[in-house]
Amino acid sequence: MARLFFLIFGLLFLSNGVFAQCELNNVTNKEKVKIEWPGFIIQDIPSSIKIVSGATNDSLQIKYPSGEWQQVVGSNGTYDVSFSQTGTYEIKIKGETYRKHLRVMPLWYSILPPLIAILFAMLFKEVLTALLIGLLSGTVAIAWYSGDSHFATAFITGFFDIIDNRVIHTIANTGHASVIVFSLMIGAVVQIIRNNGGMHGLVQRLARKVSTQRKGMFFTWLMGILIFFDDYANTLVVGNTVRPITDRLKISREKLAYIVDSTAAPVACLAFVTTWIGVELSYIQEGLNQLSTDISPYQLFLQSLPYRFYPFLALIFILFMIYQRRDFGPMYTAEVKAKKMDVNEEGINESADKDPQASHWLNAIIPVGIIVFGTFAGLIITGYDSVLWNNGDLSFIRKLSVTIGDSDAFKALLWSSMLAVLVAFIMSVTQKLLTLRQSSDAIIDGFRSMLSAIVILILAWSLASITQELHTAQFLAGMLSSLKSLPGLLPAITFILGALVAFSTGSSWGTMAILYPLLMPVTWKIGEMAGMPIQDINLLLAQMVSGILAGAVMGDHCSPISDTTILSSLASDCDHIDHVRTQMPYALIVGGVALFIGLIPLIWNVPLWVTYPVAIVILFFILKFFGKKVQ
Repeated sequence: MARLFFLIFGLLFLSNGVFAQCELNNVTNKEKVKIEWPGFIIQDIPSSIKIVSGATNDSLQIKYPSGEWQQVVGSNGTYDVSFSQTGTYEIKIKGETYRKHLRVMPLWYSILPPLIAILFAMLFKEVLTALLIGLLSGTVAIAWYSGDSHFATAFITGFFDIIDNRVIHTIANTGHASVIVFSLMIGAVVQIIRNNGGMHGLVQRLARKVSTQRKGMFFTWLMGILIFFDDYANTLVVGNTVRPITDRLKISREKLAYIVDSTAAPVACLAFVTTWIGVELSYIQEGLNQLSTDISPYQLFLQSLPYRFYPFLALIFILFMIYQRRDFGPMYTAEVKAKKMDVNEEGINESADKDPQASHWLNAIIPVGIIVFGTFAGLIITGYDSVLWNNGDLSFIRKLSVTIGDSDAFKALLWSSMLAVLVAFIMSVTQKLLTLRQSSDAIIDGFRSMLSAIVILILAWSLASITQELHTAQFLAGMLSSLKSLPGLLPAITFILGALVAFSTGSSWGTMAILYPLLMPVTWKIGEMAGMPIQDINLLLAQMVSGILAGAVMGDHCSPISDTTILSSLASDCDHIDHVRTQMPYALIVGGVALFIGLIPLIWNVPLWVTYPVAIVILFFILKFFGKKVQ
C-alpha cells in the first residue's frame, strides 16, 4: 500500500511538472508583449493567437514553416490564423520576433476517440471502460500535439487530464450538474415510495386495468406521450414508475428501456410546448443571422415539423410492435429470456429486493405527480413574460410555446424533484409507514442506486467535450460535403450527417448547435446557385432543419454514449449495452424507412400524403414478416 501511495504521489508530482511546462511553452513573454499561442492545432481549422498583454489592433506578421511571411490584422489583441503544417512559426510585432514550434493534428483523428469508445463498448459490453479508453485516446493525443516530446509524458499528462480537467469541468457545467442532482432526486423519490409501500400499492391498483403485456406496453407508450414537455423528466419518471408493472407482466427491461427511450426525445422534438423548442429556435436563429431572409425561426420550425419522419415513424413503430406483439433480433432474445423468468407475487423479479407491505397508491402517485406537474409549472414560472401574455395578437398555444421555450428547464426540474422528495418524506413519516431514520436511509439508498449511471453519464459528457474540441462534426460534415450538388438531396444528406454526429458525440442538442449554423448558409447558397425562388429555398431550409434534428434523435438512439440512452437504461434498471444492442436494430430500420421513403423522395417533390402512408405500411409489414411472437 505504501509503495502504491508513493507511486501515485510521484506520478502526480511528475504530471504537475509536465502541466506547468506545457503552460509555459504555450506563452511567450518578452518585455511588455505577452503572446498566448494555441495549445494544439487541428489541420485546416482556424486558430487564434492572442496578445494577452500589450494588446494592440496593429497588424502582425507571421512566418510559416514554408518560409512565407503573411500579414494578419487583429481585433482587441486576437489574431485568427490558419495553421496547416507542423513546424516553427515566427511572429513579428512591434519590432520583436517570437518563435514557437507547433504540431498539427490531422482532422481525421477527431473521429477516433468516440469511435474507439463505441467500438469497445459494443465489443466488450462494458461501457465504463470503453468511455475511459475513448477519453484517454483523446487527452493523450491533445497532450502529444500540445508539445509533449515523449509518449510516456503525453500518456501521463492525458491520464490526469481526464480527472483534473475533463471530469471536473463537466461536473462544473450548470446544466450537467442539474441533470445529476435531478437524477439523484428521482432515485430518492423512487426509493422512498418503494420502501413505504406506495409503489406496491400503485402496482396492485394498476394491475386491475393493466393486466396483459399488450396493455402494459401501451400504458408505457401512453405515459411517454403524456409527459411530452421534457425528455429527461419523461425518461426518468416513466421508466421508474412503470418498471414494477412491466416486471409483473414479464416484459423485458430491454423492451421497457426501448419504449421509454423511443418516446422521450421523439415526443419532445415534435410537441409545441417543450424544453427543446427554445434551444432549437436559438440554434436556428444563429443560422438565420447569416442569411438574407425574412422568415422567422418559429415559422421555420413550424414548416419543418411535417418533414420530421423519424420521430413520427418511431412512435408509430412502437404501436405496431405492441399491437402485433412481435419482435426480432436481440429484442426477441431478451423477451424470450424475460418470459422464462420467475416472478414473485408482488410482480418483481425474484432477484430484486422485496417490497414491504402495500400502502395506499396515493403515496406513490402524489410524489410522481408533483414531479410531472411541478416541472410544467416551473417552466411556466421561469419563462413567464407579462408583455408576451398581454399581447392579444398571439394565440394561447403560441404564448405557451414561447414561454416554455424561454424557461429555465433545469431549475424547473430541480424544484419539482426536491419538492417531491420532501412530500414523499413527510407522507412516509406522518403516516408512520417509515421512521425518520428509515426515510433518511431511503434517500441515501436512492442516491446510491443512481451512482453507476451518473458516472457513465459524466464520462460520456467528458468525451463529448473532446469531440467538440477536436471538431469531429466539421470532419463528418466535410466527408459529406461532396454530395451536396443536388439541392433536393440535402435533407437526406443532413439526416445522415446528423445521425453520424449524434452517434459520435452522444448529444442531439450538441448536434443541432454545431450543424444548424454550419449547414444553413450552405443550404441557402446551394439554393441560390440552383436558381430557386426564395419561397422554395425557405422550404429547403425547413426540410434540412428537420433532417438534422431527426437524424440527431436517431443517432442518439443508436449511441452508447448518449445521455438520454444512458438515462433510459438507468430508469429501466436495464444493462446499458443490452439496451443499445436491442434498440439499435429498431432505430436503424425506422431510420432507413424515414430516409428512403420519406426524405429521398423529396428530390422529386413526392407529397407527404403519399410518403407517410407508404412508410407506415412498410413498417407494419416488416414487423409482420420478420418479427416473431414470444411463446
